[in-house]
Amino acid sequence: MNYWQTTTDNKLKNYKVFKISSKPFLPDVLSGLLWELEITGVNENDDVVIAVATEYSPVNERMISGLLEKLVDQNVIKEFSVAGELLEEKNWNELWEKSREVIHISERIVIKPTFKEYESIDDEIVITLDPKMSFGTGEHQSTKLSVQLMEKYIKVKGKVLDVGSGTGILSIAAVKMGAAYAVAVDNDPWCYENCIENCALNNVEERIKVVEGEIEIIPEEDFDLVLANIQKNILLLISEKIKTKLNNNGIVVLSGLMLKDETEIIKHYQSVGFKFIDKKIMDEWIAIVFKME
Repeated sequence: MNYWQTTTDNKLKNYKVFKISSKPFLPDVLSGLLWELEITGVNENDDVVIAVATEYSPVNERMISGLLEKLVDQNVIKEFSVAGELLEEKNWNELWEKSREVIHISERIVIKPTFKEYESIDDEIVITLDPKMSFGTGEHQSTKLSVQLMEKYIKVKGKVLDVGSGTGILSIAAVKMGAAYAVAVDNDPWCYENCIENCALNNVEERIKVVEGEIEIIPEEDFDLVLANIQKNILLLISEKIKTKLNNNGIVVLSGLMLKDETEIIKHYQSVGFKFIDKKIMDEWIAIVFKME
């Protein structure tokens, strides 16, 4: 979902972890708000939203509280709490593992962590993930929407570009659905390394090229499908770049968007030459599909 914007060192071992709750508890609203900050991931649990940032990120409890105060002023929530701490990598992994389960993100796609056993049923596609600090566990609505729309529009033996790839979940799903080849690009070194590891876990490393950097360093311009599960502002910024990567009949699936973003995204992408063809909504989140005109 997030197109990583922080400057990081892949040797860092400490992470800022913030636990946020509210009354009423509105995880979709809280997550959408948190993605406006310089964070690297969000996990939604039953009664708390957990935001993660690198130790060098400027994000702090006061900054998060300032955003939540606006929700109080708008009568969206009545009260909230924010608790932050600095965790070492080992402690973060333990925290993550305690809450991970097998996730069915579509009728066919199942995501399981490395430490859970699961036997596929019928034609289910099982993807094994060890997300570490990367976004893309399969839990978030934006990831589910991306996968569900990809199932509809993916071209067998086609080429897929996954922009802001995080764990690599979309690239892995794409090749397991029948794509011949995928490129996963992310400008965060953690994501780059984690994506490589997850491709190996799923035995698809020979069909996925993992790249550390921005979309413009990808030389190919003949992708059948571009997936971009990123923040709205980045999706607006890279629209022309996405266009240059697609073939004449190419499809782009945009996610990481809230319902309030729909009009602006559609208007902007139409202005640069895309045709709006589909959308899918889950809770307060939306994914939008365009085609090259």
